[in-house]
Amino acid sequence: MRRRCERVTEGTDGTGSRTLLNRIYTELYITEGQSEEVNTQHEVMQLEIKMETLHDTPIRCQDVFKALPYQQRHIRVVLTNGVAGVGKTFSVQKFTLDWAEGLENQDVSLLVLLSFRELNLIRDEQYSLLTLLHVFHPTLQKVTAEKLAVCKVLFIFDGLDESRLSLDFNNRKVVSDVTQKSSVNELLTNLIQGNLLPSALVWITSRPAAANQIPPSCVDRVTEVRGFTDPQKEEYFRRRSSDEELSNRTISHIKTSRSLHIMCQIPVFCWIAATVLEHMLTTEQRGELPKTMTDLYSHFLLVQTKRKKNKYHEGHETSPQELTEADREVLLKLGRLAFEQLEKGNIMFYQEDLEQCGLDVTEALVYSGVCTEIFKRESVIFQKTVYCFVHLSVQEFLAAVYMFHCFTNRKTKVLKKFLGNKYVDSTLNDFLNEAVKKSLRSKNGHLDLFVRFLHGLSLESNQRVLGGLLGQTENSPEIIQRAINNLKKMRTNASPDRSINIFHCLMEMNDHSVHQEIQEFLKSENRSKKRLSMIQCSALAYMLQMSEEVLDEFDPKKYNTSEEGRRRLIPAVRNCRKAQLGGCGLSETDCEVVASALKSNPSHLRELDLSDNKDLKDSGVKLVSAGLESPNCRLETLRLKSCSLSEISCSSLVSALKSNPSHLRDLDLSNNWELQDSGVKDLCGFLQSPDCRLETLRSVHCLLLLEIFLHLGQHVYEPDLLLGPVLYLIINDLISIFDSLFRLESCSLSEISCSSLVSALKSNPSHLRDLDLSNNDLQDSGVKDLCGLLRSPDCRLETLRSVHCLLLSEIFCL
Repeated sequence: MRRRCERVTEGTDGTGSRTLLNRIYTELYITEGQSEEVNTQHEVMQLEIKMETLHDTPIRCQDVFKALPYQQRHIRVVLTNGVAGVGKTFSVQKFTLDWAEGLENQDVSLLVLLSFRELNLIRDEQYSLLTLLHVFHPTLQKVTAEKLAVCKVLFIFDGLDESRLSLDFNNRKVVSDVTQKSSVNELLTNLIQGNLLPSALVWITSRPAAANQIPPSCVDRVTEVRGFTDPQKEEYFRRRSSDEELSNRTISHIKTSRSLHIMCQIPVFCWIAATVLEHMLTTEQRGELPKTMTDLYSHFLLVQTKRKKNKYHEGHETSPQELTEADREVLLKLGRLAFEQLEKGNIMFYQEDLEQCGLDVTEALVYSGVCTEIFKRESVIFQKTVYCFVHLSVQEFLAAVYMFHCFTNRKTKVLKKFLGNKYVDSTLNDFLNEAVKKSLRSKNGHLDLFVRFLHGLSLESNQRVLGGLLGQTENSPEIIQRAINNLKKMRTNASPDRSINIFHCLMEMNDHSVHQEIQEFLKSENRSKKRLSMIQCSALAYMLQMSEEVLDEFDPKKYNTSEEGRRRLIPAVRNCRKAQLGGCGLSETDCEVVASALKSNPSHLRELDLSDNKDLKDSGVKLVSAGLESPNCRLETLRLKSCSLSEISCSSLVSALKSNPSHLRDLDLSNNWELQDSGVKDLCGFLQSPDCRLETLRSVHCLLLLEIFLHLGQHVYEPDLLLGPVLYLIINDLISIFDSLFRLESCSLSEISCSSLVSALKSNPSHLRDLDLSNNDLQDSGVKDLCGLLRSPDCRLETLRSVHCLLLSEIFCL
């Protein structure tokens, strides 16, 4: 294990370039829990909407099985999440190396490290757990079932997102003997659930979108690898170079570009940026350092084609080289592979996938050096090789290079397959326009970064860097300006989050006009006079949510813009304390953003007004409810007045409030006339929970109000029942909770209602001092019942208001 983990590769497959892990390892920021962004969000977008925070208690990777000081629990199964390239595998290797060298976790007797890539290759075969260990780790041949039962074992399963297994935790047979043969699926599920080797520790790593394959009930701790904090980014750049001035210049440049600085949360991206910047700063190149992602990746591709081996730390080139024809041919084939697999959603490939794109695996990938740092080759069991790009963004960039090449060289068949019937003989503007529209139609945004790169590649400066790889292109200033203007005017039905990508496309084209306009707008004292365009709203939303200053209040209606413009502003809700979204016509996609704000880590929202949004529907309320039940949610006030809440909506809301009840203080459900009794009763069940801290609830539903009184007890002194008729007062214990005042003015009390009220007052009459029954058409029989109460020796009533003469005369008699 020490030999296996002591050397690592930073994005390269060349065995001669493996680096000592302890020389380059920089402590990663790992926290308990996770920032629960919508899992369908593109991972780069997750970084851009995630506020970097140090509020959480960080956990060293070596301590993932150790409870925090305030936790009294045994941790057996740990699930670690993190976006691609953020350092999950490095964390696993660091844990393993420290264990193998006798430095950490010496209570573990045996550590078994397996990747899901390896397990994929035997998914259809039958093994016992003991045989599985012997096959993957031949040095364990002498380990018997008896030894396995008495020693402390740790299983590490790396890369759940790459799994092709069908992990079924519901319909599986129980396997409890380590010598019992079963499918790999069943071995894993039984091991995780504790049926098989119940004393064994299990650690699973995964990208966020795949983590839900493991039921929460099976996991004792969830952690998230968030990559590098700002100080850790700087430490990384300093550790990899002995030249202090070079490190300082690299760090300084990264800070000048917001997009590069954000992406450097990912260690792999730090490596890409460092590779390019160190090369440019130490050669005779005098060009401007890259500030956009397209510019950076164009230089990265060029650097990799120049270096036949990964030895950028052993010497530096002094003159630029042009791409050879062989380089161009291989890169375009790689681009085709990247694009075709990106459309399918694949990040892992096999030899047959490469061969379909005309790639000679042996010559082109293993020996040429063109791909050694762009492409990773993972040698797994039985010597079958799995390939992947060093990071998803590299795959997206190469895919964009290939597609742009197809456009400039009029590869009609490829373009029609990508754009459909929209492609005839389109101009650059048409091509980019249709590509953006297609990306916006994607539910999970898998083409968003690809489209950013397409726009960046339209610039002559990036085409020049790539040395003719893209072919002859139209990039006159007039054509580029036409494409920029088209982006600024683009309308879309996509979610507000996804619409921000249009603004990013502008930035990749080096058009900073919208960014500058919004900066001036934020400095202006007369903001209400400035009418904002849709693209300006997207830019403003992005800048507000990325601001280090949290807004006290955010109200889209205060901005002078169109209805669609207001919707595009909604992402700013992630960085405010009070969100006034009442009457904004919120749709289901808008609710995804609101839910994301409630799930963010940290979540700044304390007050949320969603009133008068009649189109929320059950699906929208369900999304908001998912945000409310997040452990990160700290919401104190929620207003859902006049939202046409149904029984289903109420059920979703109740479920969320029950799972995370302690923060909400004020809930407004008034003017929701469609609430059914069953939904109301569910909500009352929440109100009766000992964890509920609700102080105010507004509703026109009388049964709900009465139940609230029962629950809130002496916190309530003036219940407001003036908004609607009292239906049937089911209040046997109602009056006991009031210290003094109970108002039922103008409530259209019926004879039956009065009888119920009297029954309650007679059963517990001693607390009530003031009772207001004025403006109720009370009938004689009900009044007589009430007078019977008034004569009771236990009655402590001091004031009773009523216009009923019989009742008044009875009072005088008393």
